[in-house]
Amino acid sequence: MRANGEFHAKTQRNAKTRDGGALRSLRCFVSLRETAIRQLIVAVVSIALLLPLPVFAQQSARRSISTPVSKLSVATPESVGMSSERLAKIDEAVFESIARKETPGAVVLVARKGRVVYRKAFGDRAIEPQREPMTVDTIFDLASLTKIVATATSIMILVECGKVSLADPVALYIPEFGKFGKERITVEQLMTHRAGLPPDNEIADYVGKSVHPLEQIFKLKPSYEPGTGFVYSDVGFIVAGEIIRRISGQSVDEFTYSNIFRPLAMEDSRFSWYFGYIRMFLFGLERRLHVKASDLAAQNPHVEAWLRLLARIAPTENREGRWMRGEVHDPRAYEMGGVAGHAVRAYHSLDLAIFCQMILNKGEYNGKRILAPYSVERMISAQSLPSSQMRGIGWDVNTSFSSNRGDLFPVGTFGHTGFTGTSIWLDPASETFVVLLTNRVHPNGKGDVTRLRSFVASIVAGAINEPPHAPVFEALKSPPYYVDAPRAVITRSVPSGPLHPVLTGLDVLERDNFAQLEGRRIGLITNHTGRDRLGRSTIDVLASAKNVKLVALFAPEHGLRGIEDSPVANQHDDQTGLPVYSLYDKDRRRPTPEMLKDIDTLVFDIQDVGSRFYTYLATCGYAMEEAARNKIKFVVLDRPNPINGYDIEGPVADAELISQAAYSFTSYHRVPVRYGMTIGELAMLFNTERKIGVDLEVIKMEGWRRADYYDGTGLEWVNPSPNMRSLTEALLYPGIGLLETTNVSVGRGTDTPFEVIGAPWIDGAKLSETLNRAGLAGVRFVPVRFTPKSSKFGGEQCGGVNIVVTDRSAFRPVATGIEIAYQLNRLYPETWRADDYLRLIVNRAAHAALKQGKTASEIAAAWQAGLAEFARIRLKYLLY
Repeated sequence: MRANGEFHAKTQRNAKTRDGGALRSLRCFVSLRETAIRQLIVAVVSIALLLPLPVFAQQSARRSISTPVSKLSVATPESVGMSSERLAKIDEAVFESIARKETPGAVVLVARKGRVVYRKAFGDRAIEPQREPMTVDTIFDLASLTKIVATATSIMILVECGKVSLADPVALYIPEFGKFGKERITVEQLMTHRAGLPPDNEIADYVGKSVHPLEQIFKLKPSYEPGTGFVYSDVGFIVAGEIIRRISGQSVDEFTYSNIFRPLAMEDSRFSWYFGYIRMFLFGLERRLHVKASDLAAQNPHVEAWLRLLARIAPTENREGRWMRGEVHDPRAYEMGGVAGHAVRAYHSLDLAIFCQMILNKGEYNGKRILAPYSVERMISAQSLPSSQMRGIGWDVNTSFSSNRGDLFPVGTFGHTGFTGTSIWLDPASETFVVLLTNRVHPNGKGDVTRLRSFVASIVAGAINEPPHAPVFEALKSPPYYVDAPRAVITRSVPSGPLHPVLTGLDVLERDNFAQLEGRRIGLITNHTGRDRLGRSTIDVLASAKNVKLVALFAPEHGLRGIEDSPVANQHDDQTGLPVYSLYDKDRRRPTPEMLKDIDTLVFDIQDVGSRFYTYLATCGYAMEEAARNKIKFVVLDRPNPINGYDIEGPVADAELISQAAYSFTSYHRVPVRYGMTIGELAMLFNTERKIGVDLEVIKMEGWRRADYYDGTGLEWVNPSPNMRSLTEALLYPGIGLLETTNVSVGRGTDTPFEVIGAPWIDGAKLSETLNRAGLAGVRFVPVRFTPKSSKFGGEQCGGVNIVVTDRSAFRPVATGIEIAYQLNRLYPETWRADDYLRLIVNRAAHAALKQGKTASEIAAAWQAGLAEFARIRLKYLLY
């Protein structure tokens, strides 16, 4: 813990450095991919930054003589009628929460009567990839606090200007919104979460090259009658952000900076894209000048200042092999480029203190009026709502989300929380507010500060021992002093909704009358999963096509009908009379020149399952290589990644290992265990990155959305292999499948393969206890006993666990598999054969960390750099 830091006065920022044009320019830069234009910008500006330009010196000089903020100041608790002894109990509450691993650290600020009486930092702002102590000026991703500090306040500013009315229908400002039952939804209903909109629409509505998130929102139907209930909704505030943009002509970040943060001198309050710009800019410096940014800092004060700023940011979770630091954590805001109305701001405690004091001052701070007193009063009014659904304009008054009110502050006080672990609560009667900032989602999303918020608020309220305290504002008729409302944690789960029917590549080919294959002599690589939306096999579809000639069939592992569990021999197809060549023979995994002699086009149509060690990937790659050697065109009929094309996870296969025969068929290329691509996209990646050089064409799907699981596509599930019997098993496979080369049963020979693991020597109760204690997100473990009918331990009773996915959106299969491996190695070091785990994980660093007894998070740290590099490569080949 660090003692209450010296209270530094805030300085006014020079307006010229952040006008609307500059904001738009920087955001445009951030949106650019790694193109020649962007590289040129980086190169030119990088060199310019290293020059001692007068404009930079002038800006620094102006900043240094800015007028300090005088409104908030430091005082002792006793000077404002509070007990320092009672406030000190905050320390114990926070330390206990950190000890319970509910959060790695925290910053708490308490103020009363315009005086900051408590401001402390606890624990660490980062524990991975290395430990960093928390400081009082740490910058946090505030998540949904953005709704209050930016969006709701901006809407009220527009109300004051006569540009928006809370009673108006949203469709008056966004005509496209007014359909499918949303025509009469009002702006006030948006701002009080009573608009009939769902908490979140599907992440698939935000991901992909052809998706515009707002257009998807406009297509939504109300999930309940607008105005009749309270359902906390991010969607509503995304729409509110669009109202701000259309009425003001400025994006939410531009408008809030100009009208709120710059006047209040909230100097470190920025939308996440700003930090992303700095990070990418420094990355460009390093690449262009071939020197580390830390070395440049010694020569250039601006680089040094940027590095110090980035170092103050609290990281959240690891995404695509990198720690989210200065990038918005909310996945929907992330896909919207870091600017949205519901969750994108970054602040530290003092910036939030300034905002809270402005609200308690009824809209004014340090001579700058942001809102009129009536506007503030309107924002916190909730008289017309049921007592357990009391919301102001943006503000939470008394709902299931009011944990940060604690047990002592009365109803009529107000505040808000953020998903990442942030919160504020204000009591205008006692002129008190509490700011609690944590990054509870670091490092693994498992933290929970719901109880800590309540404890801190109660301690603060209990430390007030002198008036004033009583009703809210004198003119406000407050509701009953105490009203019960259930407490809830804000969670993110997979929303339910309509299916989004998909046309596979085969369906598109069929619809287009096989124009893409006109006059071709076809060799078809397929199995029972190759079928159109009517259930007809690809074999039958191509055999009946008038303008193509089907010459031969090629079968992967498990054979043409998907029922074999051993090497497959060549044969003939009874229905077509065509030869069926095996690509999973004992000594051959590739088509030979003899097999290809009458073929000018190989067509690949097989459903994979989204895991690196599923052998259909290698079959595709080997066939592409042979097609290139024989000057044959290669066509992939694309199909969905059943476990979505959005998430990537796990170690990238080592180049040295995939070149060895023992690994190559289950690890064809250097991709992670879960790669988040379709088979067509992978074929493109293979062709370029492995320099295969085949004449490749991918016939794209239509209607598929990257973040959709297979059950959202409207396509019939067909078991891709004998032991892959459900989408749940496909989702578990990337983590559980890693174990099957060791002396553990993964459920083959049972009715639920990959949903159970076990061995005769495993104590299921002990293993389930340790795994549940690990707190993995979205999954539970139940002790079981089972006897496989065949395969490993066939006929022997095994102790083990049943893996139950409780929240698909939070569940991480590879992380789960690594945790299981870690626990097996810890509990049974003499029995479990950890050496065999290398066979499918195919990453020596991760395997070595496991054998050394390192924790699951330490094992995962070994592959993050490789995963981040793959994420950059992957972007080049995404079709959807």
